[in-house]
Amino acid sequence: MRKVLPSSLTGRLIVTVVALVAVASLLVAGVVTVVMSNYLTDRLDEKLTQSMGRAQHTPPRDAIAPDGRRPDPGRGQDVGLITVVPGRPGSIVTEDGDAPAISTAARDLLAEVSPDGTPRDIDLPKYGSYRVLAAEAPDGSICIVGLPRSSVDNTIGNLIWWEVLLALGATGVAGVAGRLLVRRQLRPLREVAATAHEVIAMPLSSGEIGQTVRVPADLTDPNTEVGQVGGALNQLLGHVEEALDARHESEQQVRQFLADASHELRTPLSTIKGYAELSRRTGRADPDQILAKVESEAGRMSTLVEDMLLLARLDSGREIDRRPVDLTRLLVEAVNDARVVDPERHWTFDVPDEPVTVTGDEQRLHQAVTNLLTNASRHTPPETTVDVRLRVADMVRIEVHDNGPGIDPELVPTIFERFVRGDSSRTRASGGAGLGMSLVRAIMHAHRGTATVESSPGDTTFTLTLPAS
Repeated sequence: MRKVLPSSLTGRLIVTVVALVAVASLLVAGVVTVVMSNYLTDRLDEKLTQSMGRAQHTPPRDAIAPDGRRPDPGRGQDVGLITVVPGRPGSIVTEDGDAPAISTAARDLLAEVSPDGTPRDIDLPKYGSYRVLAAEAPDGSICIVGLPRSSVDNTIGNLIWWEVLLALGATGVAGVAGRLLVRRQLRPLREVAATAHEVIAMPLSSGEIGQTVRVPADLTDPNTEVGQVGGALNQLLGHVEEALDARHESEQQVRQFLADASHELRTPLSTIKGYAELSRRTGRADPDQILAKVESEAGRMSTLVEDMLLLARLDSGREIDRRPVDLTRLLVEAVNDARVVDPERHWTFDVPDEPVTVTGDEQRLHQAVTNLLTNASRHTPPETTVDVRLRVADMVRIEVHDNGPGIDPELVPTIFERFVRGDSSRTRASGGAGLGMSLVRAIMHAHRGTATVESSPGDTTFTLTLPAS
């Protein structure tokens, strides 16, 4: 079947249209032929009935009419009428109006017709196909009349020829018109396909591609099949753009992450290497001072590596520990620890009287809160008030607010990115590697929560949102 039908949709639709027209033409021709055949046969049966009545009242051939003339059996009858009545051997009306006797073979076949008054078809030698009727006369004799079927057969034959010619013509017209109409109706689909080919030709595998081509708006009507395809293709292209942009951004982040990590690790490594060379060359360096410096730089590297490892684990979607966590106790302990570590600032908290419990990783949640408190301690002047609040509604909200100088507006959109520092000029002793806020966001994301910030001079608030248990 696949080898018979065309491979293109246009060809298949044209073949389907032509086939439907051909089948419809055949059905109409068949019905018309049957109806016309039945109608003409009924008319022929009516003539048979009328001829039977005249035949039954026709006197014998040798009878003499009152006006002195002999009866003429062919008078008033149709040409080709065969009549077999008592007193006559059987006659057939010719075109001249005569009624010569029929052949013995024909008379014998007619004699076998049952006189039940039902017309039937019979083939008579020499005379062809006839429609005959046999009936019993009032005097008990059997009368038989027959009319040729040639008029009916010829009419039906001519009708069939005309039907065949008209069907062929209609099929040809359907093929030509169908080709034009189908190609016109499928033109929008070809335009959609052209758009898809344009996208295929674009270098999607190299970097950021920006805006791709789109199917025109007039080909995205959802009320049409082509419009549904065009709209779906536009949505697909939008998703492809988003995925490619996200991939490009991710690749850029990985490159930046590697560059920043290398930079952060290079400093302590260079310090350790420098002290080692100093000790080897001079031999006069204080061993305790060298070891202390090496331990300090090694600790910084260890912290940085641990933070990067934690970020990698969270980014990979590794499942965290999920147990009930008392946030009220966690916040109180974190604030008390901050008071001990940094007594120069005022630390306050506002938590509900009843314990607030969420499901999560207590160690990671404590790390996220501690990072926010450490961030406030590092980037605000002494005497700053840092207030930690816990709110419960549809979601659990942890707010860390301070009245410090605020965050640079240009830094706010990227505050949760990796290796972003609030003060690029600060010393290594006063600042970290810039992973604290990115860890906070990653931990919240792992808990199906969010981390946001709002900042203005004298009013900075970090908000952590968690699903309520």
